[in-house]
Amino acid sequence: MTNAENPVDRERLSAIVKAYDVRGIVGDALTEQSVEALAAAFVDEVGAAGGKVVVGHDMRDSSPVFAEAFARGATSRGADVVAIGLCSTDESYYASGILNAPAAMFTASHNPAAYNGIKFSRAGAQGISLDTGLAAIRDRAGDYLEQGVTPVAAPGTVQPLDVLADYAAYLRSLVDLTGIRPLKIVVDAGNGMGGLTVPAVLGTAAGLPELPLEIVPLYFELDGTFPNHEANPLEPANLVDLQKAVVEHGADLGLAFDGDADRCFVVDERGGAVTPSAVAAIVAVREIARVAALGESDVNVIHNLITSRFVPETIEAAGANPVRTRVGHSLIKDRMKETGAVFGGEHSAHYYFRDFWGADNGMLAAMHVLAEFGAQQAPLSELADRFTPYALSGEINSVVDDVPSAYTRVVEAFTGRGDFDELDGLTVFGTTAEDEPFWWFNVRPSNTEPLLRLNVEGADAATMTVVRDEVLALIRS
Repeated sequence: MTNAENPVDRERLSAIVKAYDVRGIVGDALTEQSVEALAAAFVDEVGAAGGKVVVGHDMRDSSPVFAEAFARGATSRGADVVAIGLCSTDESYYASGILNAPAAMFTASHNPAAYNGIKFSRAGAQGISLDTGLAAIRDRAGDYLEQGVTPVAAPGTVQPLDVLADYAAYLRSLVDLTGIRPLKIVVDAGNGMGGLTVPAVLGTAAGLPELPLEIVPLYFELDGTFPNHEANPLEPANLVDLQKAVVEHGADLGLAFDGDADRCFVVDERGGAVTPSAVAAIVAVREIARVAALGESDVNVIHNLITSRFVPETIEAAGANPVRTRVGHSLIKDRMKETGAVFGGEHSAHYYFRDFWGADNGMLAAMHVLAEFGAQQAPLSELADRFTPYALSGEINSVVDDVPSAYTRVVEAFTGRGDFDELDGLTVFGTTAEDEPFWWFNVRPSNTEPLLRLNVEGADAATMTVVRDEVLALIRS
């Protein structure tokens, strides 16, 4: 991973620094050398010399080595590293929040085994994007690659810290599951970090009292080669094993976590996927009611522009203010802080909580669903149907040779047929008569690939299908 024969240069480093994190193929531009440089640059950017930096990692084969390389770079610039070891991404956010220290988490999330990466946080689990410091880290790391890292006179230290038990206890303090009816749950950890955190939070592995939950584990063995399926539940093919197991075990529901366990997807008792928008609406109602009972008024809840129309409708009906944003976890963390929002939900199953330093936590969202579902007797499919009145296409990616031309074809075809919004890509809200079913769609170019991403919603399945097929034909023609 040092790649001494082909050292990383500034250009290759820039290729792995994405909009919100660092992500690349291990041994290419992502090497111990580049990680040390990024670590030194991170310490400089966040002013961590003389203070603490949290470093955690997932179960990928390269992650422990990279975490050690990061510690070398960080301590050389004067930071004291708090090494929390194997953890989920939201566990690293917990450590960043509770210690009020910047953090680096080594994971490539749902990407295949050949990849790894770094998710950075400022102190208090605040996000970092290209616009808010990541570009500066990239540029300074480029300098260090060319000139070498200059060690400070008083280098930092490395101290291990196990935060899993405290993390689990903290989540339990936010959502009380002790009084729900007994539930049987199949959990697919995808050989990712959910295999560590689920037994701690929902079970007794961290020494917490037993909950009225029977957990049927699926792929809990930590294995960064992902021998069973990719740890990306957003892809329907990766939910098949969970859906089958829920039905076979007669379970009440299923949960699927991605590789670093910061996202959670829900499956009902029939094996049907519950949309992230439905989960966002369910959690939003609970969080709004909770703070309203404490006397809070003028409550804000964030949703990105691709969630179902039902999400802002639900937020308004619950007496709160929906705040519409662009897609992107660092951006939404910033908006959580700016607006004081109690909760935020994305179509990609990232869920953000004010009580979790504005950071995303899939486990916490899952606990809210369990609490809501376990407080009543109806099957989950019935609860989910109430929060899914409209038809969503899900995100459809198309490889396009000429993205601008495809984008232009869509604009020309729908000019005069709807209202245009360019907050994030192009959103078209259909101009319809009062007795006609509504529709909207969003087309966004990928920042890193020759892709166009399409999301469509209609008042019913027939309307959504017609719009989806027309836009896809324009994109792919």
